[in-house]
Amino acid sequence: MHNTMPRIILDCDLMKFPHSGLYHYCQNLTQHINSLLTEENQGLMQMYLPPRKKLRLIEEPHHLIERKWHKFMQPFLKDCQLWHAPFQAGRIVPNKRKFPHVKVVLTIHDLNFLHEGKPANYQEKSLARTQSLIDQSDAIICISEFTRNDVLTHCTTAGKPVHVIYNGLNPLPQVDDDVTTYKPGREFLLGLGYLNQKKNYHVLLPLLQSNPDLDLIILGHPDDPDYVVSMRNYAQKLGVSDRLQLPGTVSEAEKIWYLRHCKAFLHPSLAEGFGLPVIEAMQFGKPVFLSGLTSLPEVGGDSAFYFPDFSEISVQEVYRQGMKTYETSTMAESIIENTKRFNWEKSARQYLAVYQSLMS
Repeated sequence: MHNTMPRIILDCDLMKFPHSGLYHYCQNLTQHINSLLTEENQGLMQMYLPPRKKLRLIEEPHHLIERKWHKFMQPFLKDCQLWHAPFQAGRIVPNKRKFPHVKVVLTIHDLNFLHEGKPANYQEKSLARTQSLIDQSDAIICISEFTRNDVLTHCTTAGKPVHVIYNGLNPLPQVDDDVTTYKPGREFLLGLGYLNQKKNYHVLLPLLQSNPDLDLIILGHPDDPDYVVSMRNYAQKLGVSDRLQLPGTVSEAEKIWYLRHCKAFLHPSLAEGFGLPVIEAMQFGKPVFLSGLTSLPEVGGDSAFYFPDFSEISVQEVYRQGMKTYETSTMAESIIENTKRFNWEKSARQYLAVYQSLMS
């Protein structure tokens, strides 16, 4: 019989955004931790879900739904031993004065605001927000060594443990469903992520000039409409607008189709805490071309190609040489092997070890 008393609670406030990385982070973390707890006949971790949650779970009664009156009364914290706040700019619900027995773990995905060219006052405000959450926490988990180094350099941790636990990778099914959103009529390069300045996709457009047989397809929510307009204008200036395709957000099955059929995956992002789309592409043995910034070299390892800068000459030369190396070698095998470093079961065990270190 399972212990039904809530011991561990994961704050899933940001799961109201179903296409976000944080949504899938919370979903995967809970699923794999609870799988391990079930094996050990332990009480399950609960998700503290927003009122208008868009995630439907088989075990829905097991989880907690946020109510307005929780601002004043939080009876679920009386038996809670550990609260996990999964985002560095989110919130921490337990009031340590009222519930001093509740230990708090904070996940910091990135301090990207330090690397995006944001105004100084924005950086200071964002850093202060993260610091306030660190001050309320008992342990910090970072999803990359780069993020950990950022935290130790720019924040005060006061001797609290700062762990690195990589995100896992769910093996994508080897299905080949057709696409209905946009099916290219020629070979294509692929990008995947929010369309905004940080993702830096516009630097890829000259590749279409030097490779007239290719399309460039970028999947993802148009997060910054002005950036999308400027990117389309640049494509028009280069005379390649008919080969730039921005289908927006697509289904999981369609995403898999694009990953399986692309010629190469390109991710010239200026700042990442991890970079899940990179290893999603790599599990299909695809060549990946990345910026050498923030956490991306950690994720891509020796099995990726990196842009030293984003000039037209550099981008085109790295792509040309990289594709030549890929097509004349067995590199696809090492690319797939690289993804095996990222496993959700392994990550879940590491999270449980951190939890247990605080509750013992």
